[in-house]
Amino acid sequence: MLALLAGYLLLFFWGSAIAAQAARTSIWLFGQARGRDRWAAFGFRAAFVLAFFGPLLWLAWPALHKIDPFWTEGEAVALSLIGAFLAGIGAMLAFAAQMSMGSSWRVGVAEGATGALVSGGLYRFSRNPTFVGQFMLLAGVGLAVPAVPTLFAPMLFLWAAATQVRSEETALRQALGRDYEHYLNTVPRWIGLHRGSAT
Repeated sequence: MLALLAGYLLLFFWGSAIAAQAARTSIWLFGQARGRDRWAAFGFRAAFVLAFFGPLLWLAWPALHKIDPFWTEGEAVALSLIGAFLAGIGAMLAFAAQMSMGSSWRVGVAEGATGALVSGGLYRFSRNPTFVGQFMLLAGVGLAVPAVPTLFAPMLFLWAAATQVRSEETALRQALGRDYEHYLNTVPRWIGLHRGSAT
């Protein structure tokens, strides 16, 4: 399970490097984050650190997992299989959504640093399919390797994503105008069916 998470993170950084080349500018905007966006940037990083290193820390110091009420000692096989399946689907969804953004891919949000609107493919069903996939990945890890850090990770991630999305929507409204307003009114923030024109 941790190998899947590590593999996804490698693909994430590789895809981000490709996007930066295509955009011919830095796509890493976390360093420009201010206020709540800075906390969201920290939340994203902390969520993945907890999901990956939490189980390793619990295994390295058995006293920790012995007091963890969620630790199953690997005995919840069915739960582990469900978690692995969910994590695998989430990783594929997140990476596919990231790559389909092309040169518009950004990590974080900053005024004046948005790319062109991408509204096809997975973005017809969700304005944030990468976040949906990443949440599924982290939730799957939490089910497959239940422990305090792995179960807290998707909750922290969800808070960070919801916080950043509000700032992204404001920045995209300013940068893209009516095209984004139409997209905002017809495609759900997280996941769902196309709602049709709101005009």
